[in-house]
Amino acid sequence: HSSSTGTAEMQPDGLILIGKEDDIKRSQRITAKVNGREIVVFYHEGKFHAMDSRCYRKIFAHMISILQDINGQACIICPWHKFKITLETGEGLYEGINPLEPSPTPQWQSKGVKQRIHKVTIDNGNVYVSPPDLSVSFDSDYFADKYKNSGDLAM
Repeated sequence: HSSSTGTAEMQPDGLILIGKEDDIKRSQRITAKVNGREIVVFYHEGKFHAMDSRCYRKIFAHMISILQDINGQACIICPWHKFKITLETGEGLYEGINPLEPSPTPQWQSKGVKQRIHKVTIDNGNVYVSPPDLSVSFDSDYFADKYKNSGDLAM
């Protein structure tokens, strides 16, 4: 999958234009700055998803393209930490066992929402995201803020 970089543009209704629907479908993803913060918009299995481009523990870097289905959920895998993050909710997943079970088998568990996701709106062939609601904090906010306005896009 290829990747491209977009220029976000604020619209009168507060939505931020990320790019053309067909272009993002073709490239499968685009990275853009939204209020100085890097986000990545994915097109995966017929749906658009947007999240902070920097992992909640550091950065996704160039290998953000690792997508995997885990327990029926589309996930991105951080190449540095191997963290599994759901595209739909930003939840961190891990495989754990209950040692009290007679024959413990690993099950996917949630660490809770770790990665900020952004609402995507498609209108008239354009892809928009809503500005982040910063009244709620997520672990990925630390690195999103640290690298805010850095000029380098993680992709």
